[in-house]
Amino acid sequence: MAFFPGKDRIREGWNSIRQTFRANRSQQTQSNSEVKINGSAASRLMRKKPITLAVGAIMLLAAVGFSGTQYVKAHFDDYVEVYRNGNLVGEVDSQDQVSQLISRKQSEITTANPDVTMELETGELKFEHKSAYKAEPKTTATLQKLESMIGSHAKGVELEVNGKLIGIVKDQATADSIMKRIEGKYAPKAAVKKAANEVMALSYSKSAETSDKTNTALKSVKIVEKVTTESANVEPGDILNADQVYLMMVKGTVKPTKYTVKEGDCVGCIADRFDISKQVIYERNSWIQDDMIKVGDVLDLTVLKPQVTVETVENVTETIAIEPITVIQKNSNMRAGEQKVIRKGQSGKKQMVYKLTKQNGYLMSEELVMQQVLENSVPAIIMKGTKVILGEGTGQFSWPVSGVRITSGFGTRWGRMHKGVDLVGNHNIMAADNGVIAFAGTKNGLGNCIIINHKNGYETTYGHLSKISVKKGQTVEKGDRIGIMGNTGHSFGTHLHFEVHKNGELQNPLKYL
Repeated sequence: MAFFPGKDRIREGWNSIRQTFRANRSQQTQSNSEVKINGSAASRLMRKKPITLAVGAIMLLAAVGFSGTQYVKAHFDDYVEVYRNGNLVGEVDSQDQVSQLISRKQSEITTANPDVTMELETGELKFEHKSAYKAEPKTTATLQKLESMIGSHAKGVELEVNGKLIGIVKDQATADSIMKRIEGKYAPKAAVKKAANEVMALSYSKSAETSDKTNTALKSVKIVEKVTTESANVEPGDILNADQVYLMMVKGTVKPTKYTVKEGDCVGCIADRFDISKQVIYERNSWIQDDMIKVGDVLDLTVLKPQVTVETVENVTETIAIEPITVIQKNSNMRAGEQKVIRKGQSGKKQMVYKLTKQNGYLMSEELVMQQVLENSVPAIIMKGTKVILGEGTGQFSWPVSGVRITSGFGTRWGRMHKGVDLVGNHNIMAADNGVIAFAGTKNGLGNCIIINHKNGYETTYGHLSKISVKKGQTVEKGDRIGIMGNTGHSFGTHLHFEVHKNGELQNPLKYL
């Protein structure tokens, strides 16, 4: 920096005045010795000269001072000191030059990383405005030094499942869209018939004769695991695109699992033990027929384990036919065994609502939660002879379990036919109608089992009993206790497996109950 020159200028001014006074004094001495003048005139002359010299000196000093101030002002320059994190970096001509540097650096990193949000690491910058005589700030060197100190990082969002980092995406909106996409992978599209049919295919299918309409309503969808997101400063290369993270979340890992069947095992029991859907077992072991497995069989239980489990709860509503009951009118004029149709029966309709709970599309549980009669059936009237036949049914069935709850419906499930309905409730099992015990013993798959012949074309089957209370050939009436609910045969928990057959053809029991 240059220094203020005002003192030198003033010193030079005073020296000039002194020299002027000395010259005037020398001239005065010389005049007095050579010229004689009037005393009064000489006196006036001597008085005027010092005054004139003094005034001249003052004017000269004023001129010198004014000139020095203007000179200094004309050569004073403004500049800016730049500090980073409290340390002086250097001086620049103006603060705008630093702003332009930062803007350029931001543009460069944004251009180099177009798909992520980049931030500069400038540190804490402060500026002090200064002024000095003939200031010469080293702007270029300061800007170069500051540029070397500036770093950068990408802004990302870490996505974790149960505390485990799965991947990093560019922002929260991307993370949210991935989770919605995962939920949508397993959530059926409400009001879309195709999606409703797909849902039914995973659980069971109804024939055209028993079901007029099937609709699915999604009640809830949630991810079982704890999923968290958090903003983080990362390297640009650490950020993955949405498709990459989505596949990492839903693909998961596959660990081959084999299991050897032991005494007392059943498909449902094994599924519960390994916390998997029975559907997995059926898909991996297509050789299983009618739930028949035996000790020593080796089952493939391999299942995909995604990073997240999407649990959906759906209400499946179907409309099924109600088979008409048959009213028997006795006619003493007709011989025993003869009959005549007085009126044909007409089917009614009822609505059944099932709650299906699935995990990643696999059915985990199924429950009948509501049924409502939409249209009553019209009973058929048949006139028969008066001869009484012991054990003949009425054709109208009652529930074989009191306090009943349906846990599995009738129809094809996972590609296999479920021949009846599974019921839980009071453990006493009752005859659904009058009849004769046609079988009381053990059957493959059904364990302890009772079959009642109702002598009117109908037969009912009661499976998985823990105790049988009747014998073959015994006549029973509707509501008689015939056994105790159990878990024998190929069962997956205490319940009653109930079937209805008409003239040898398997029927949906819910048409008659």
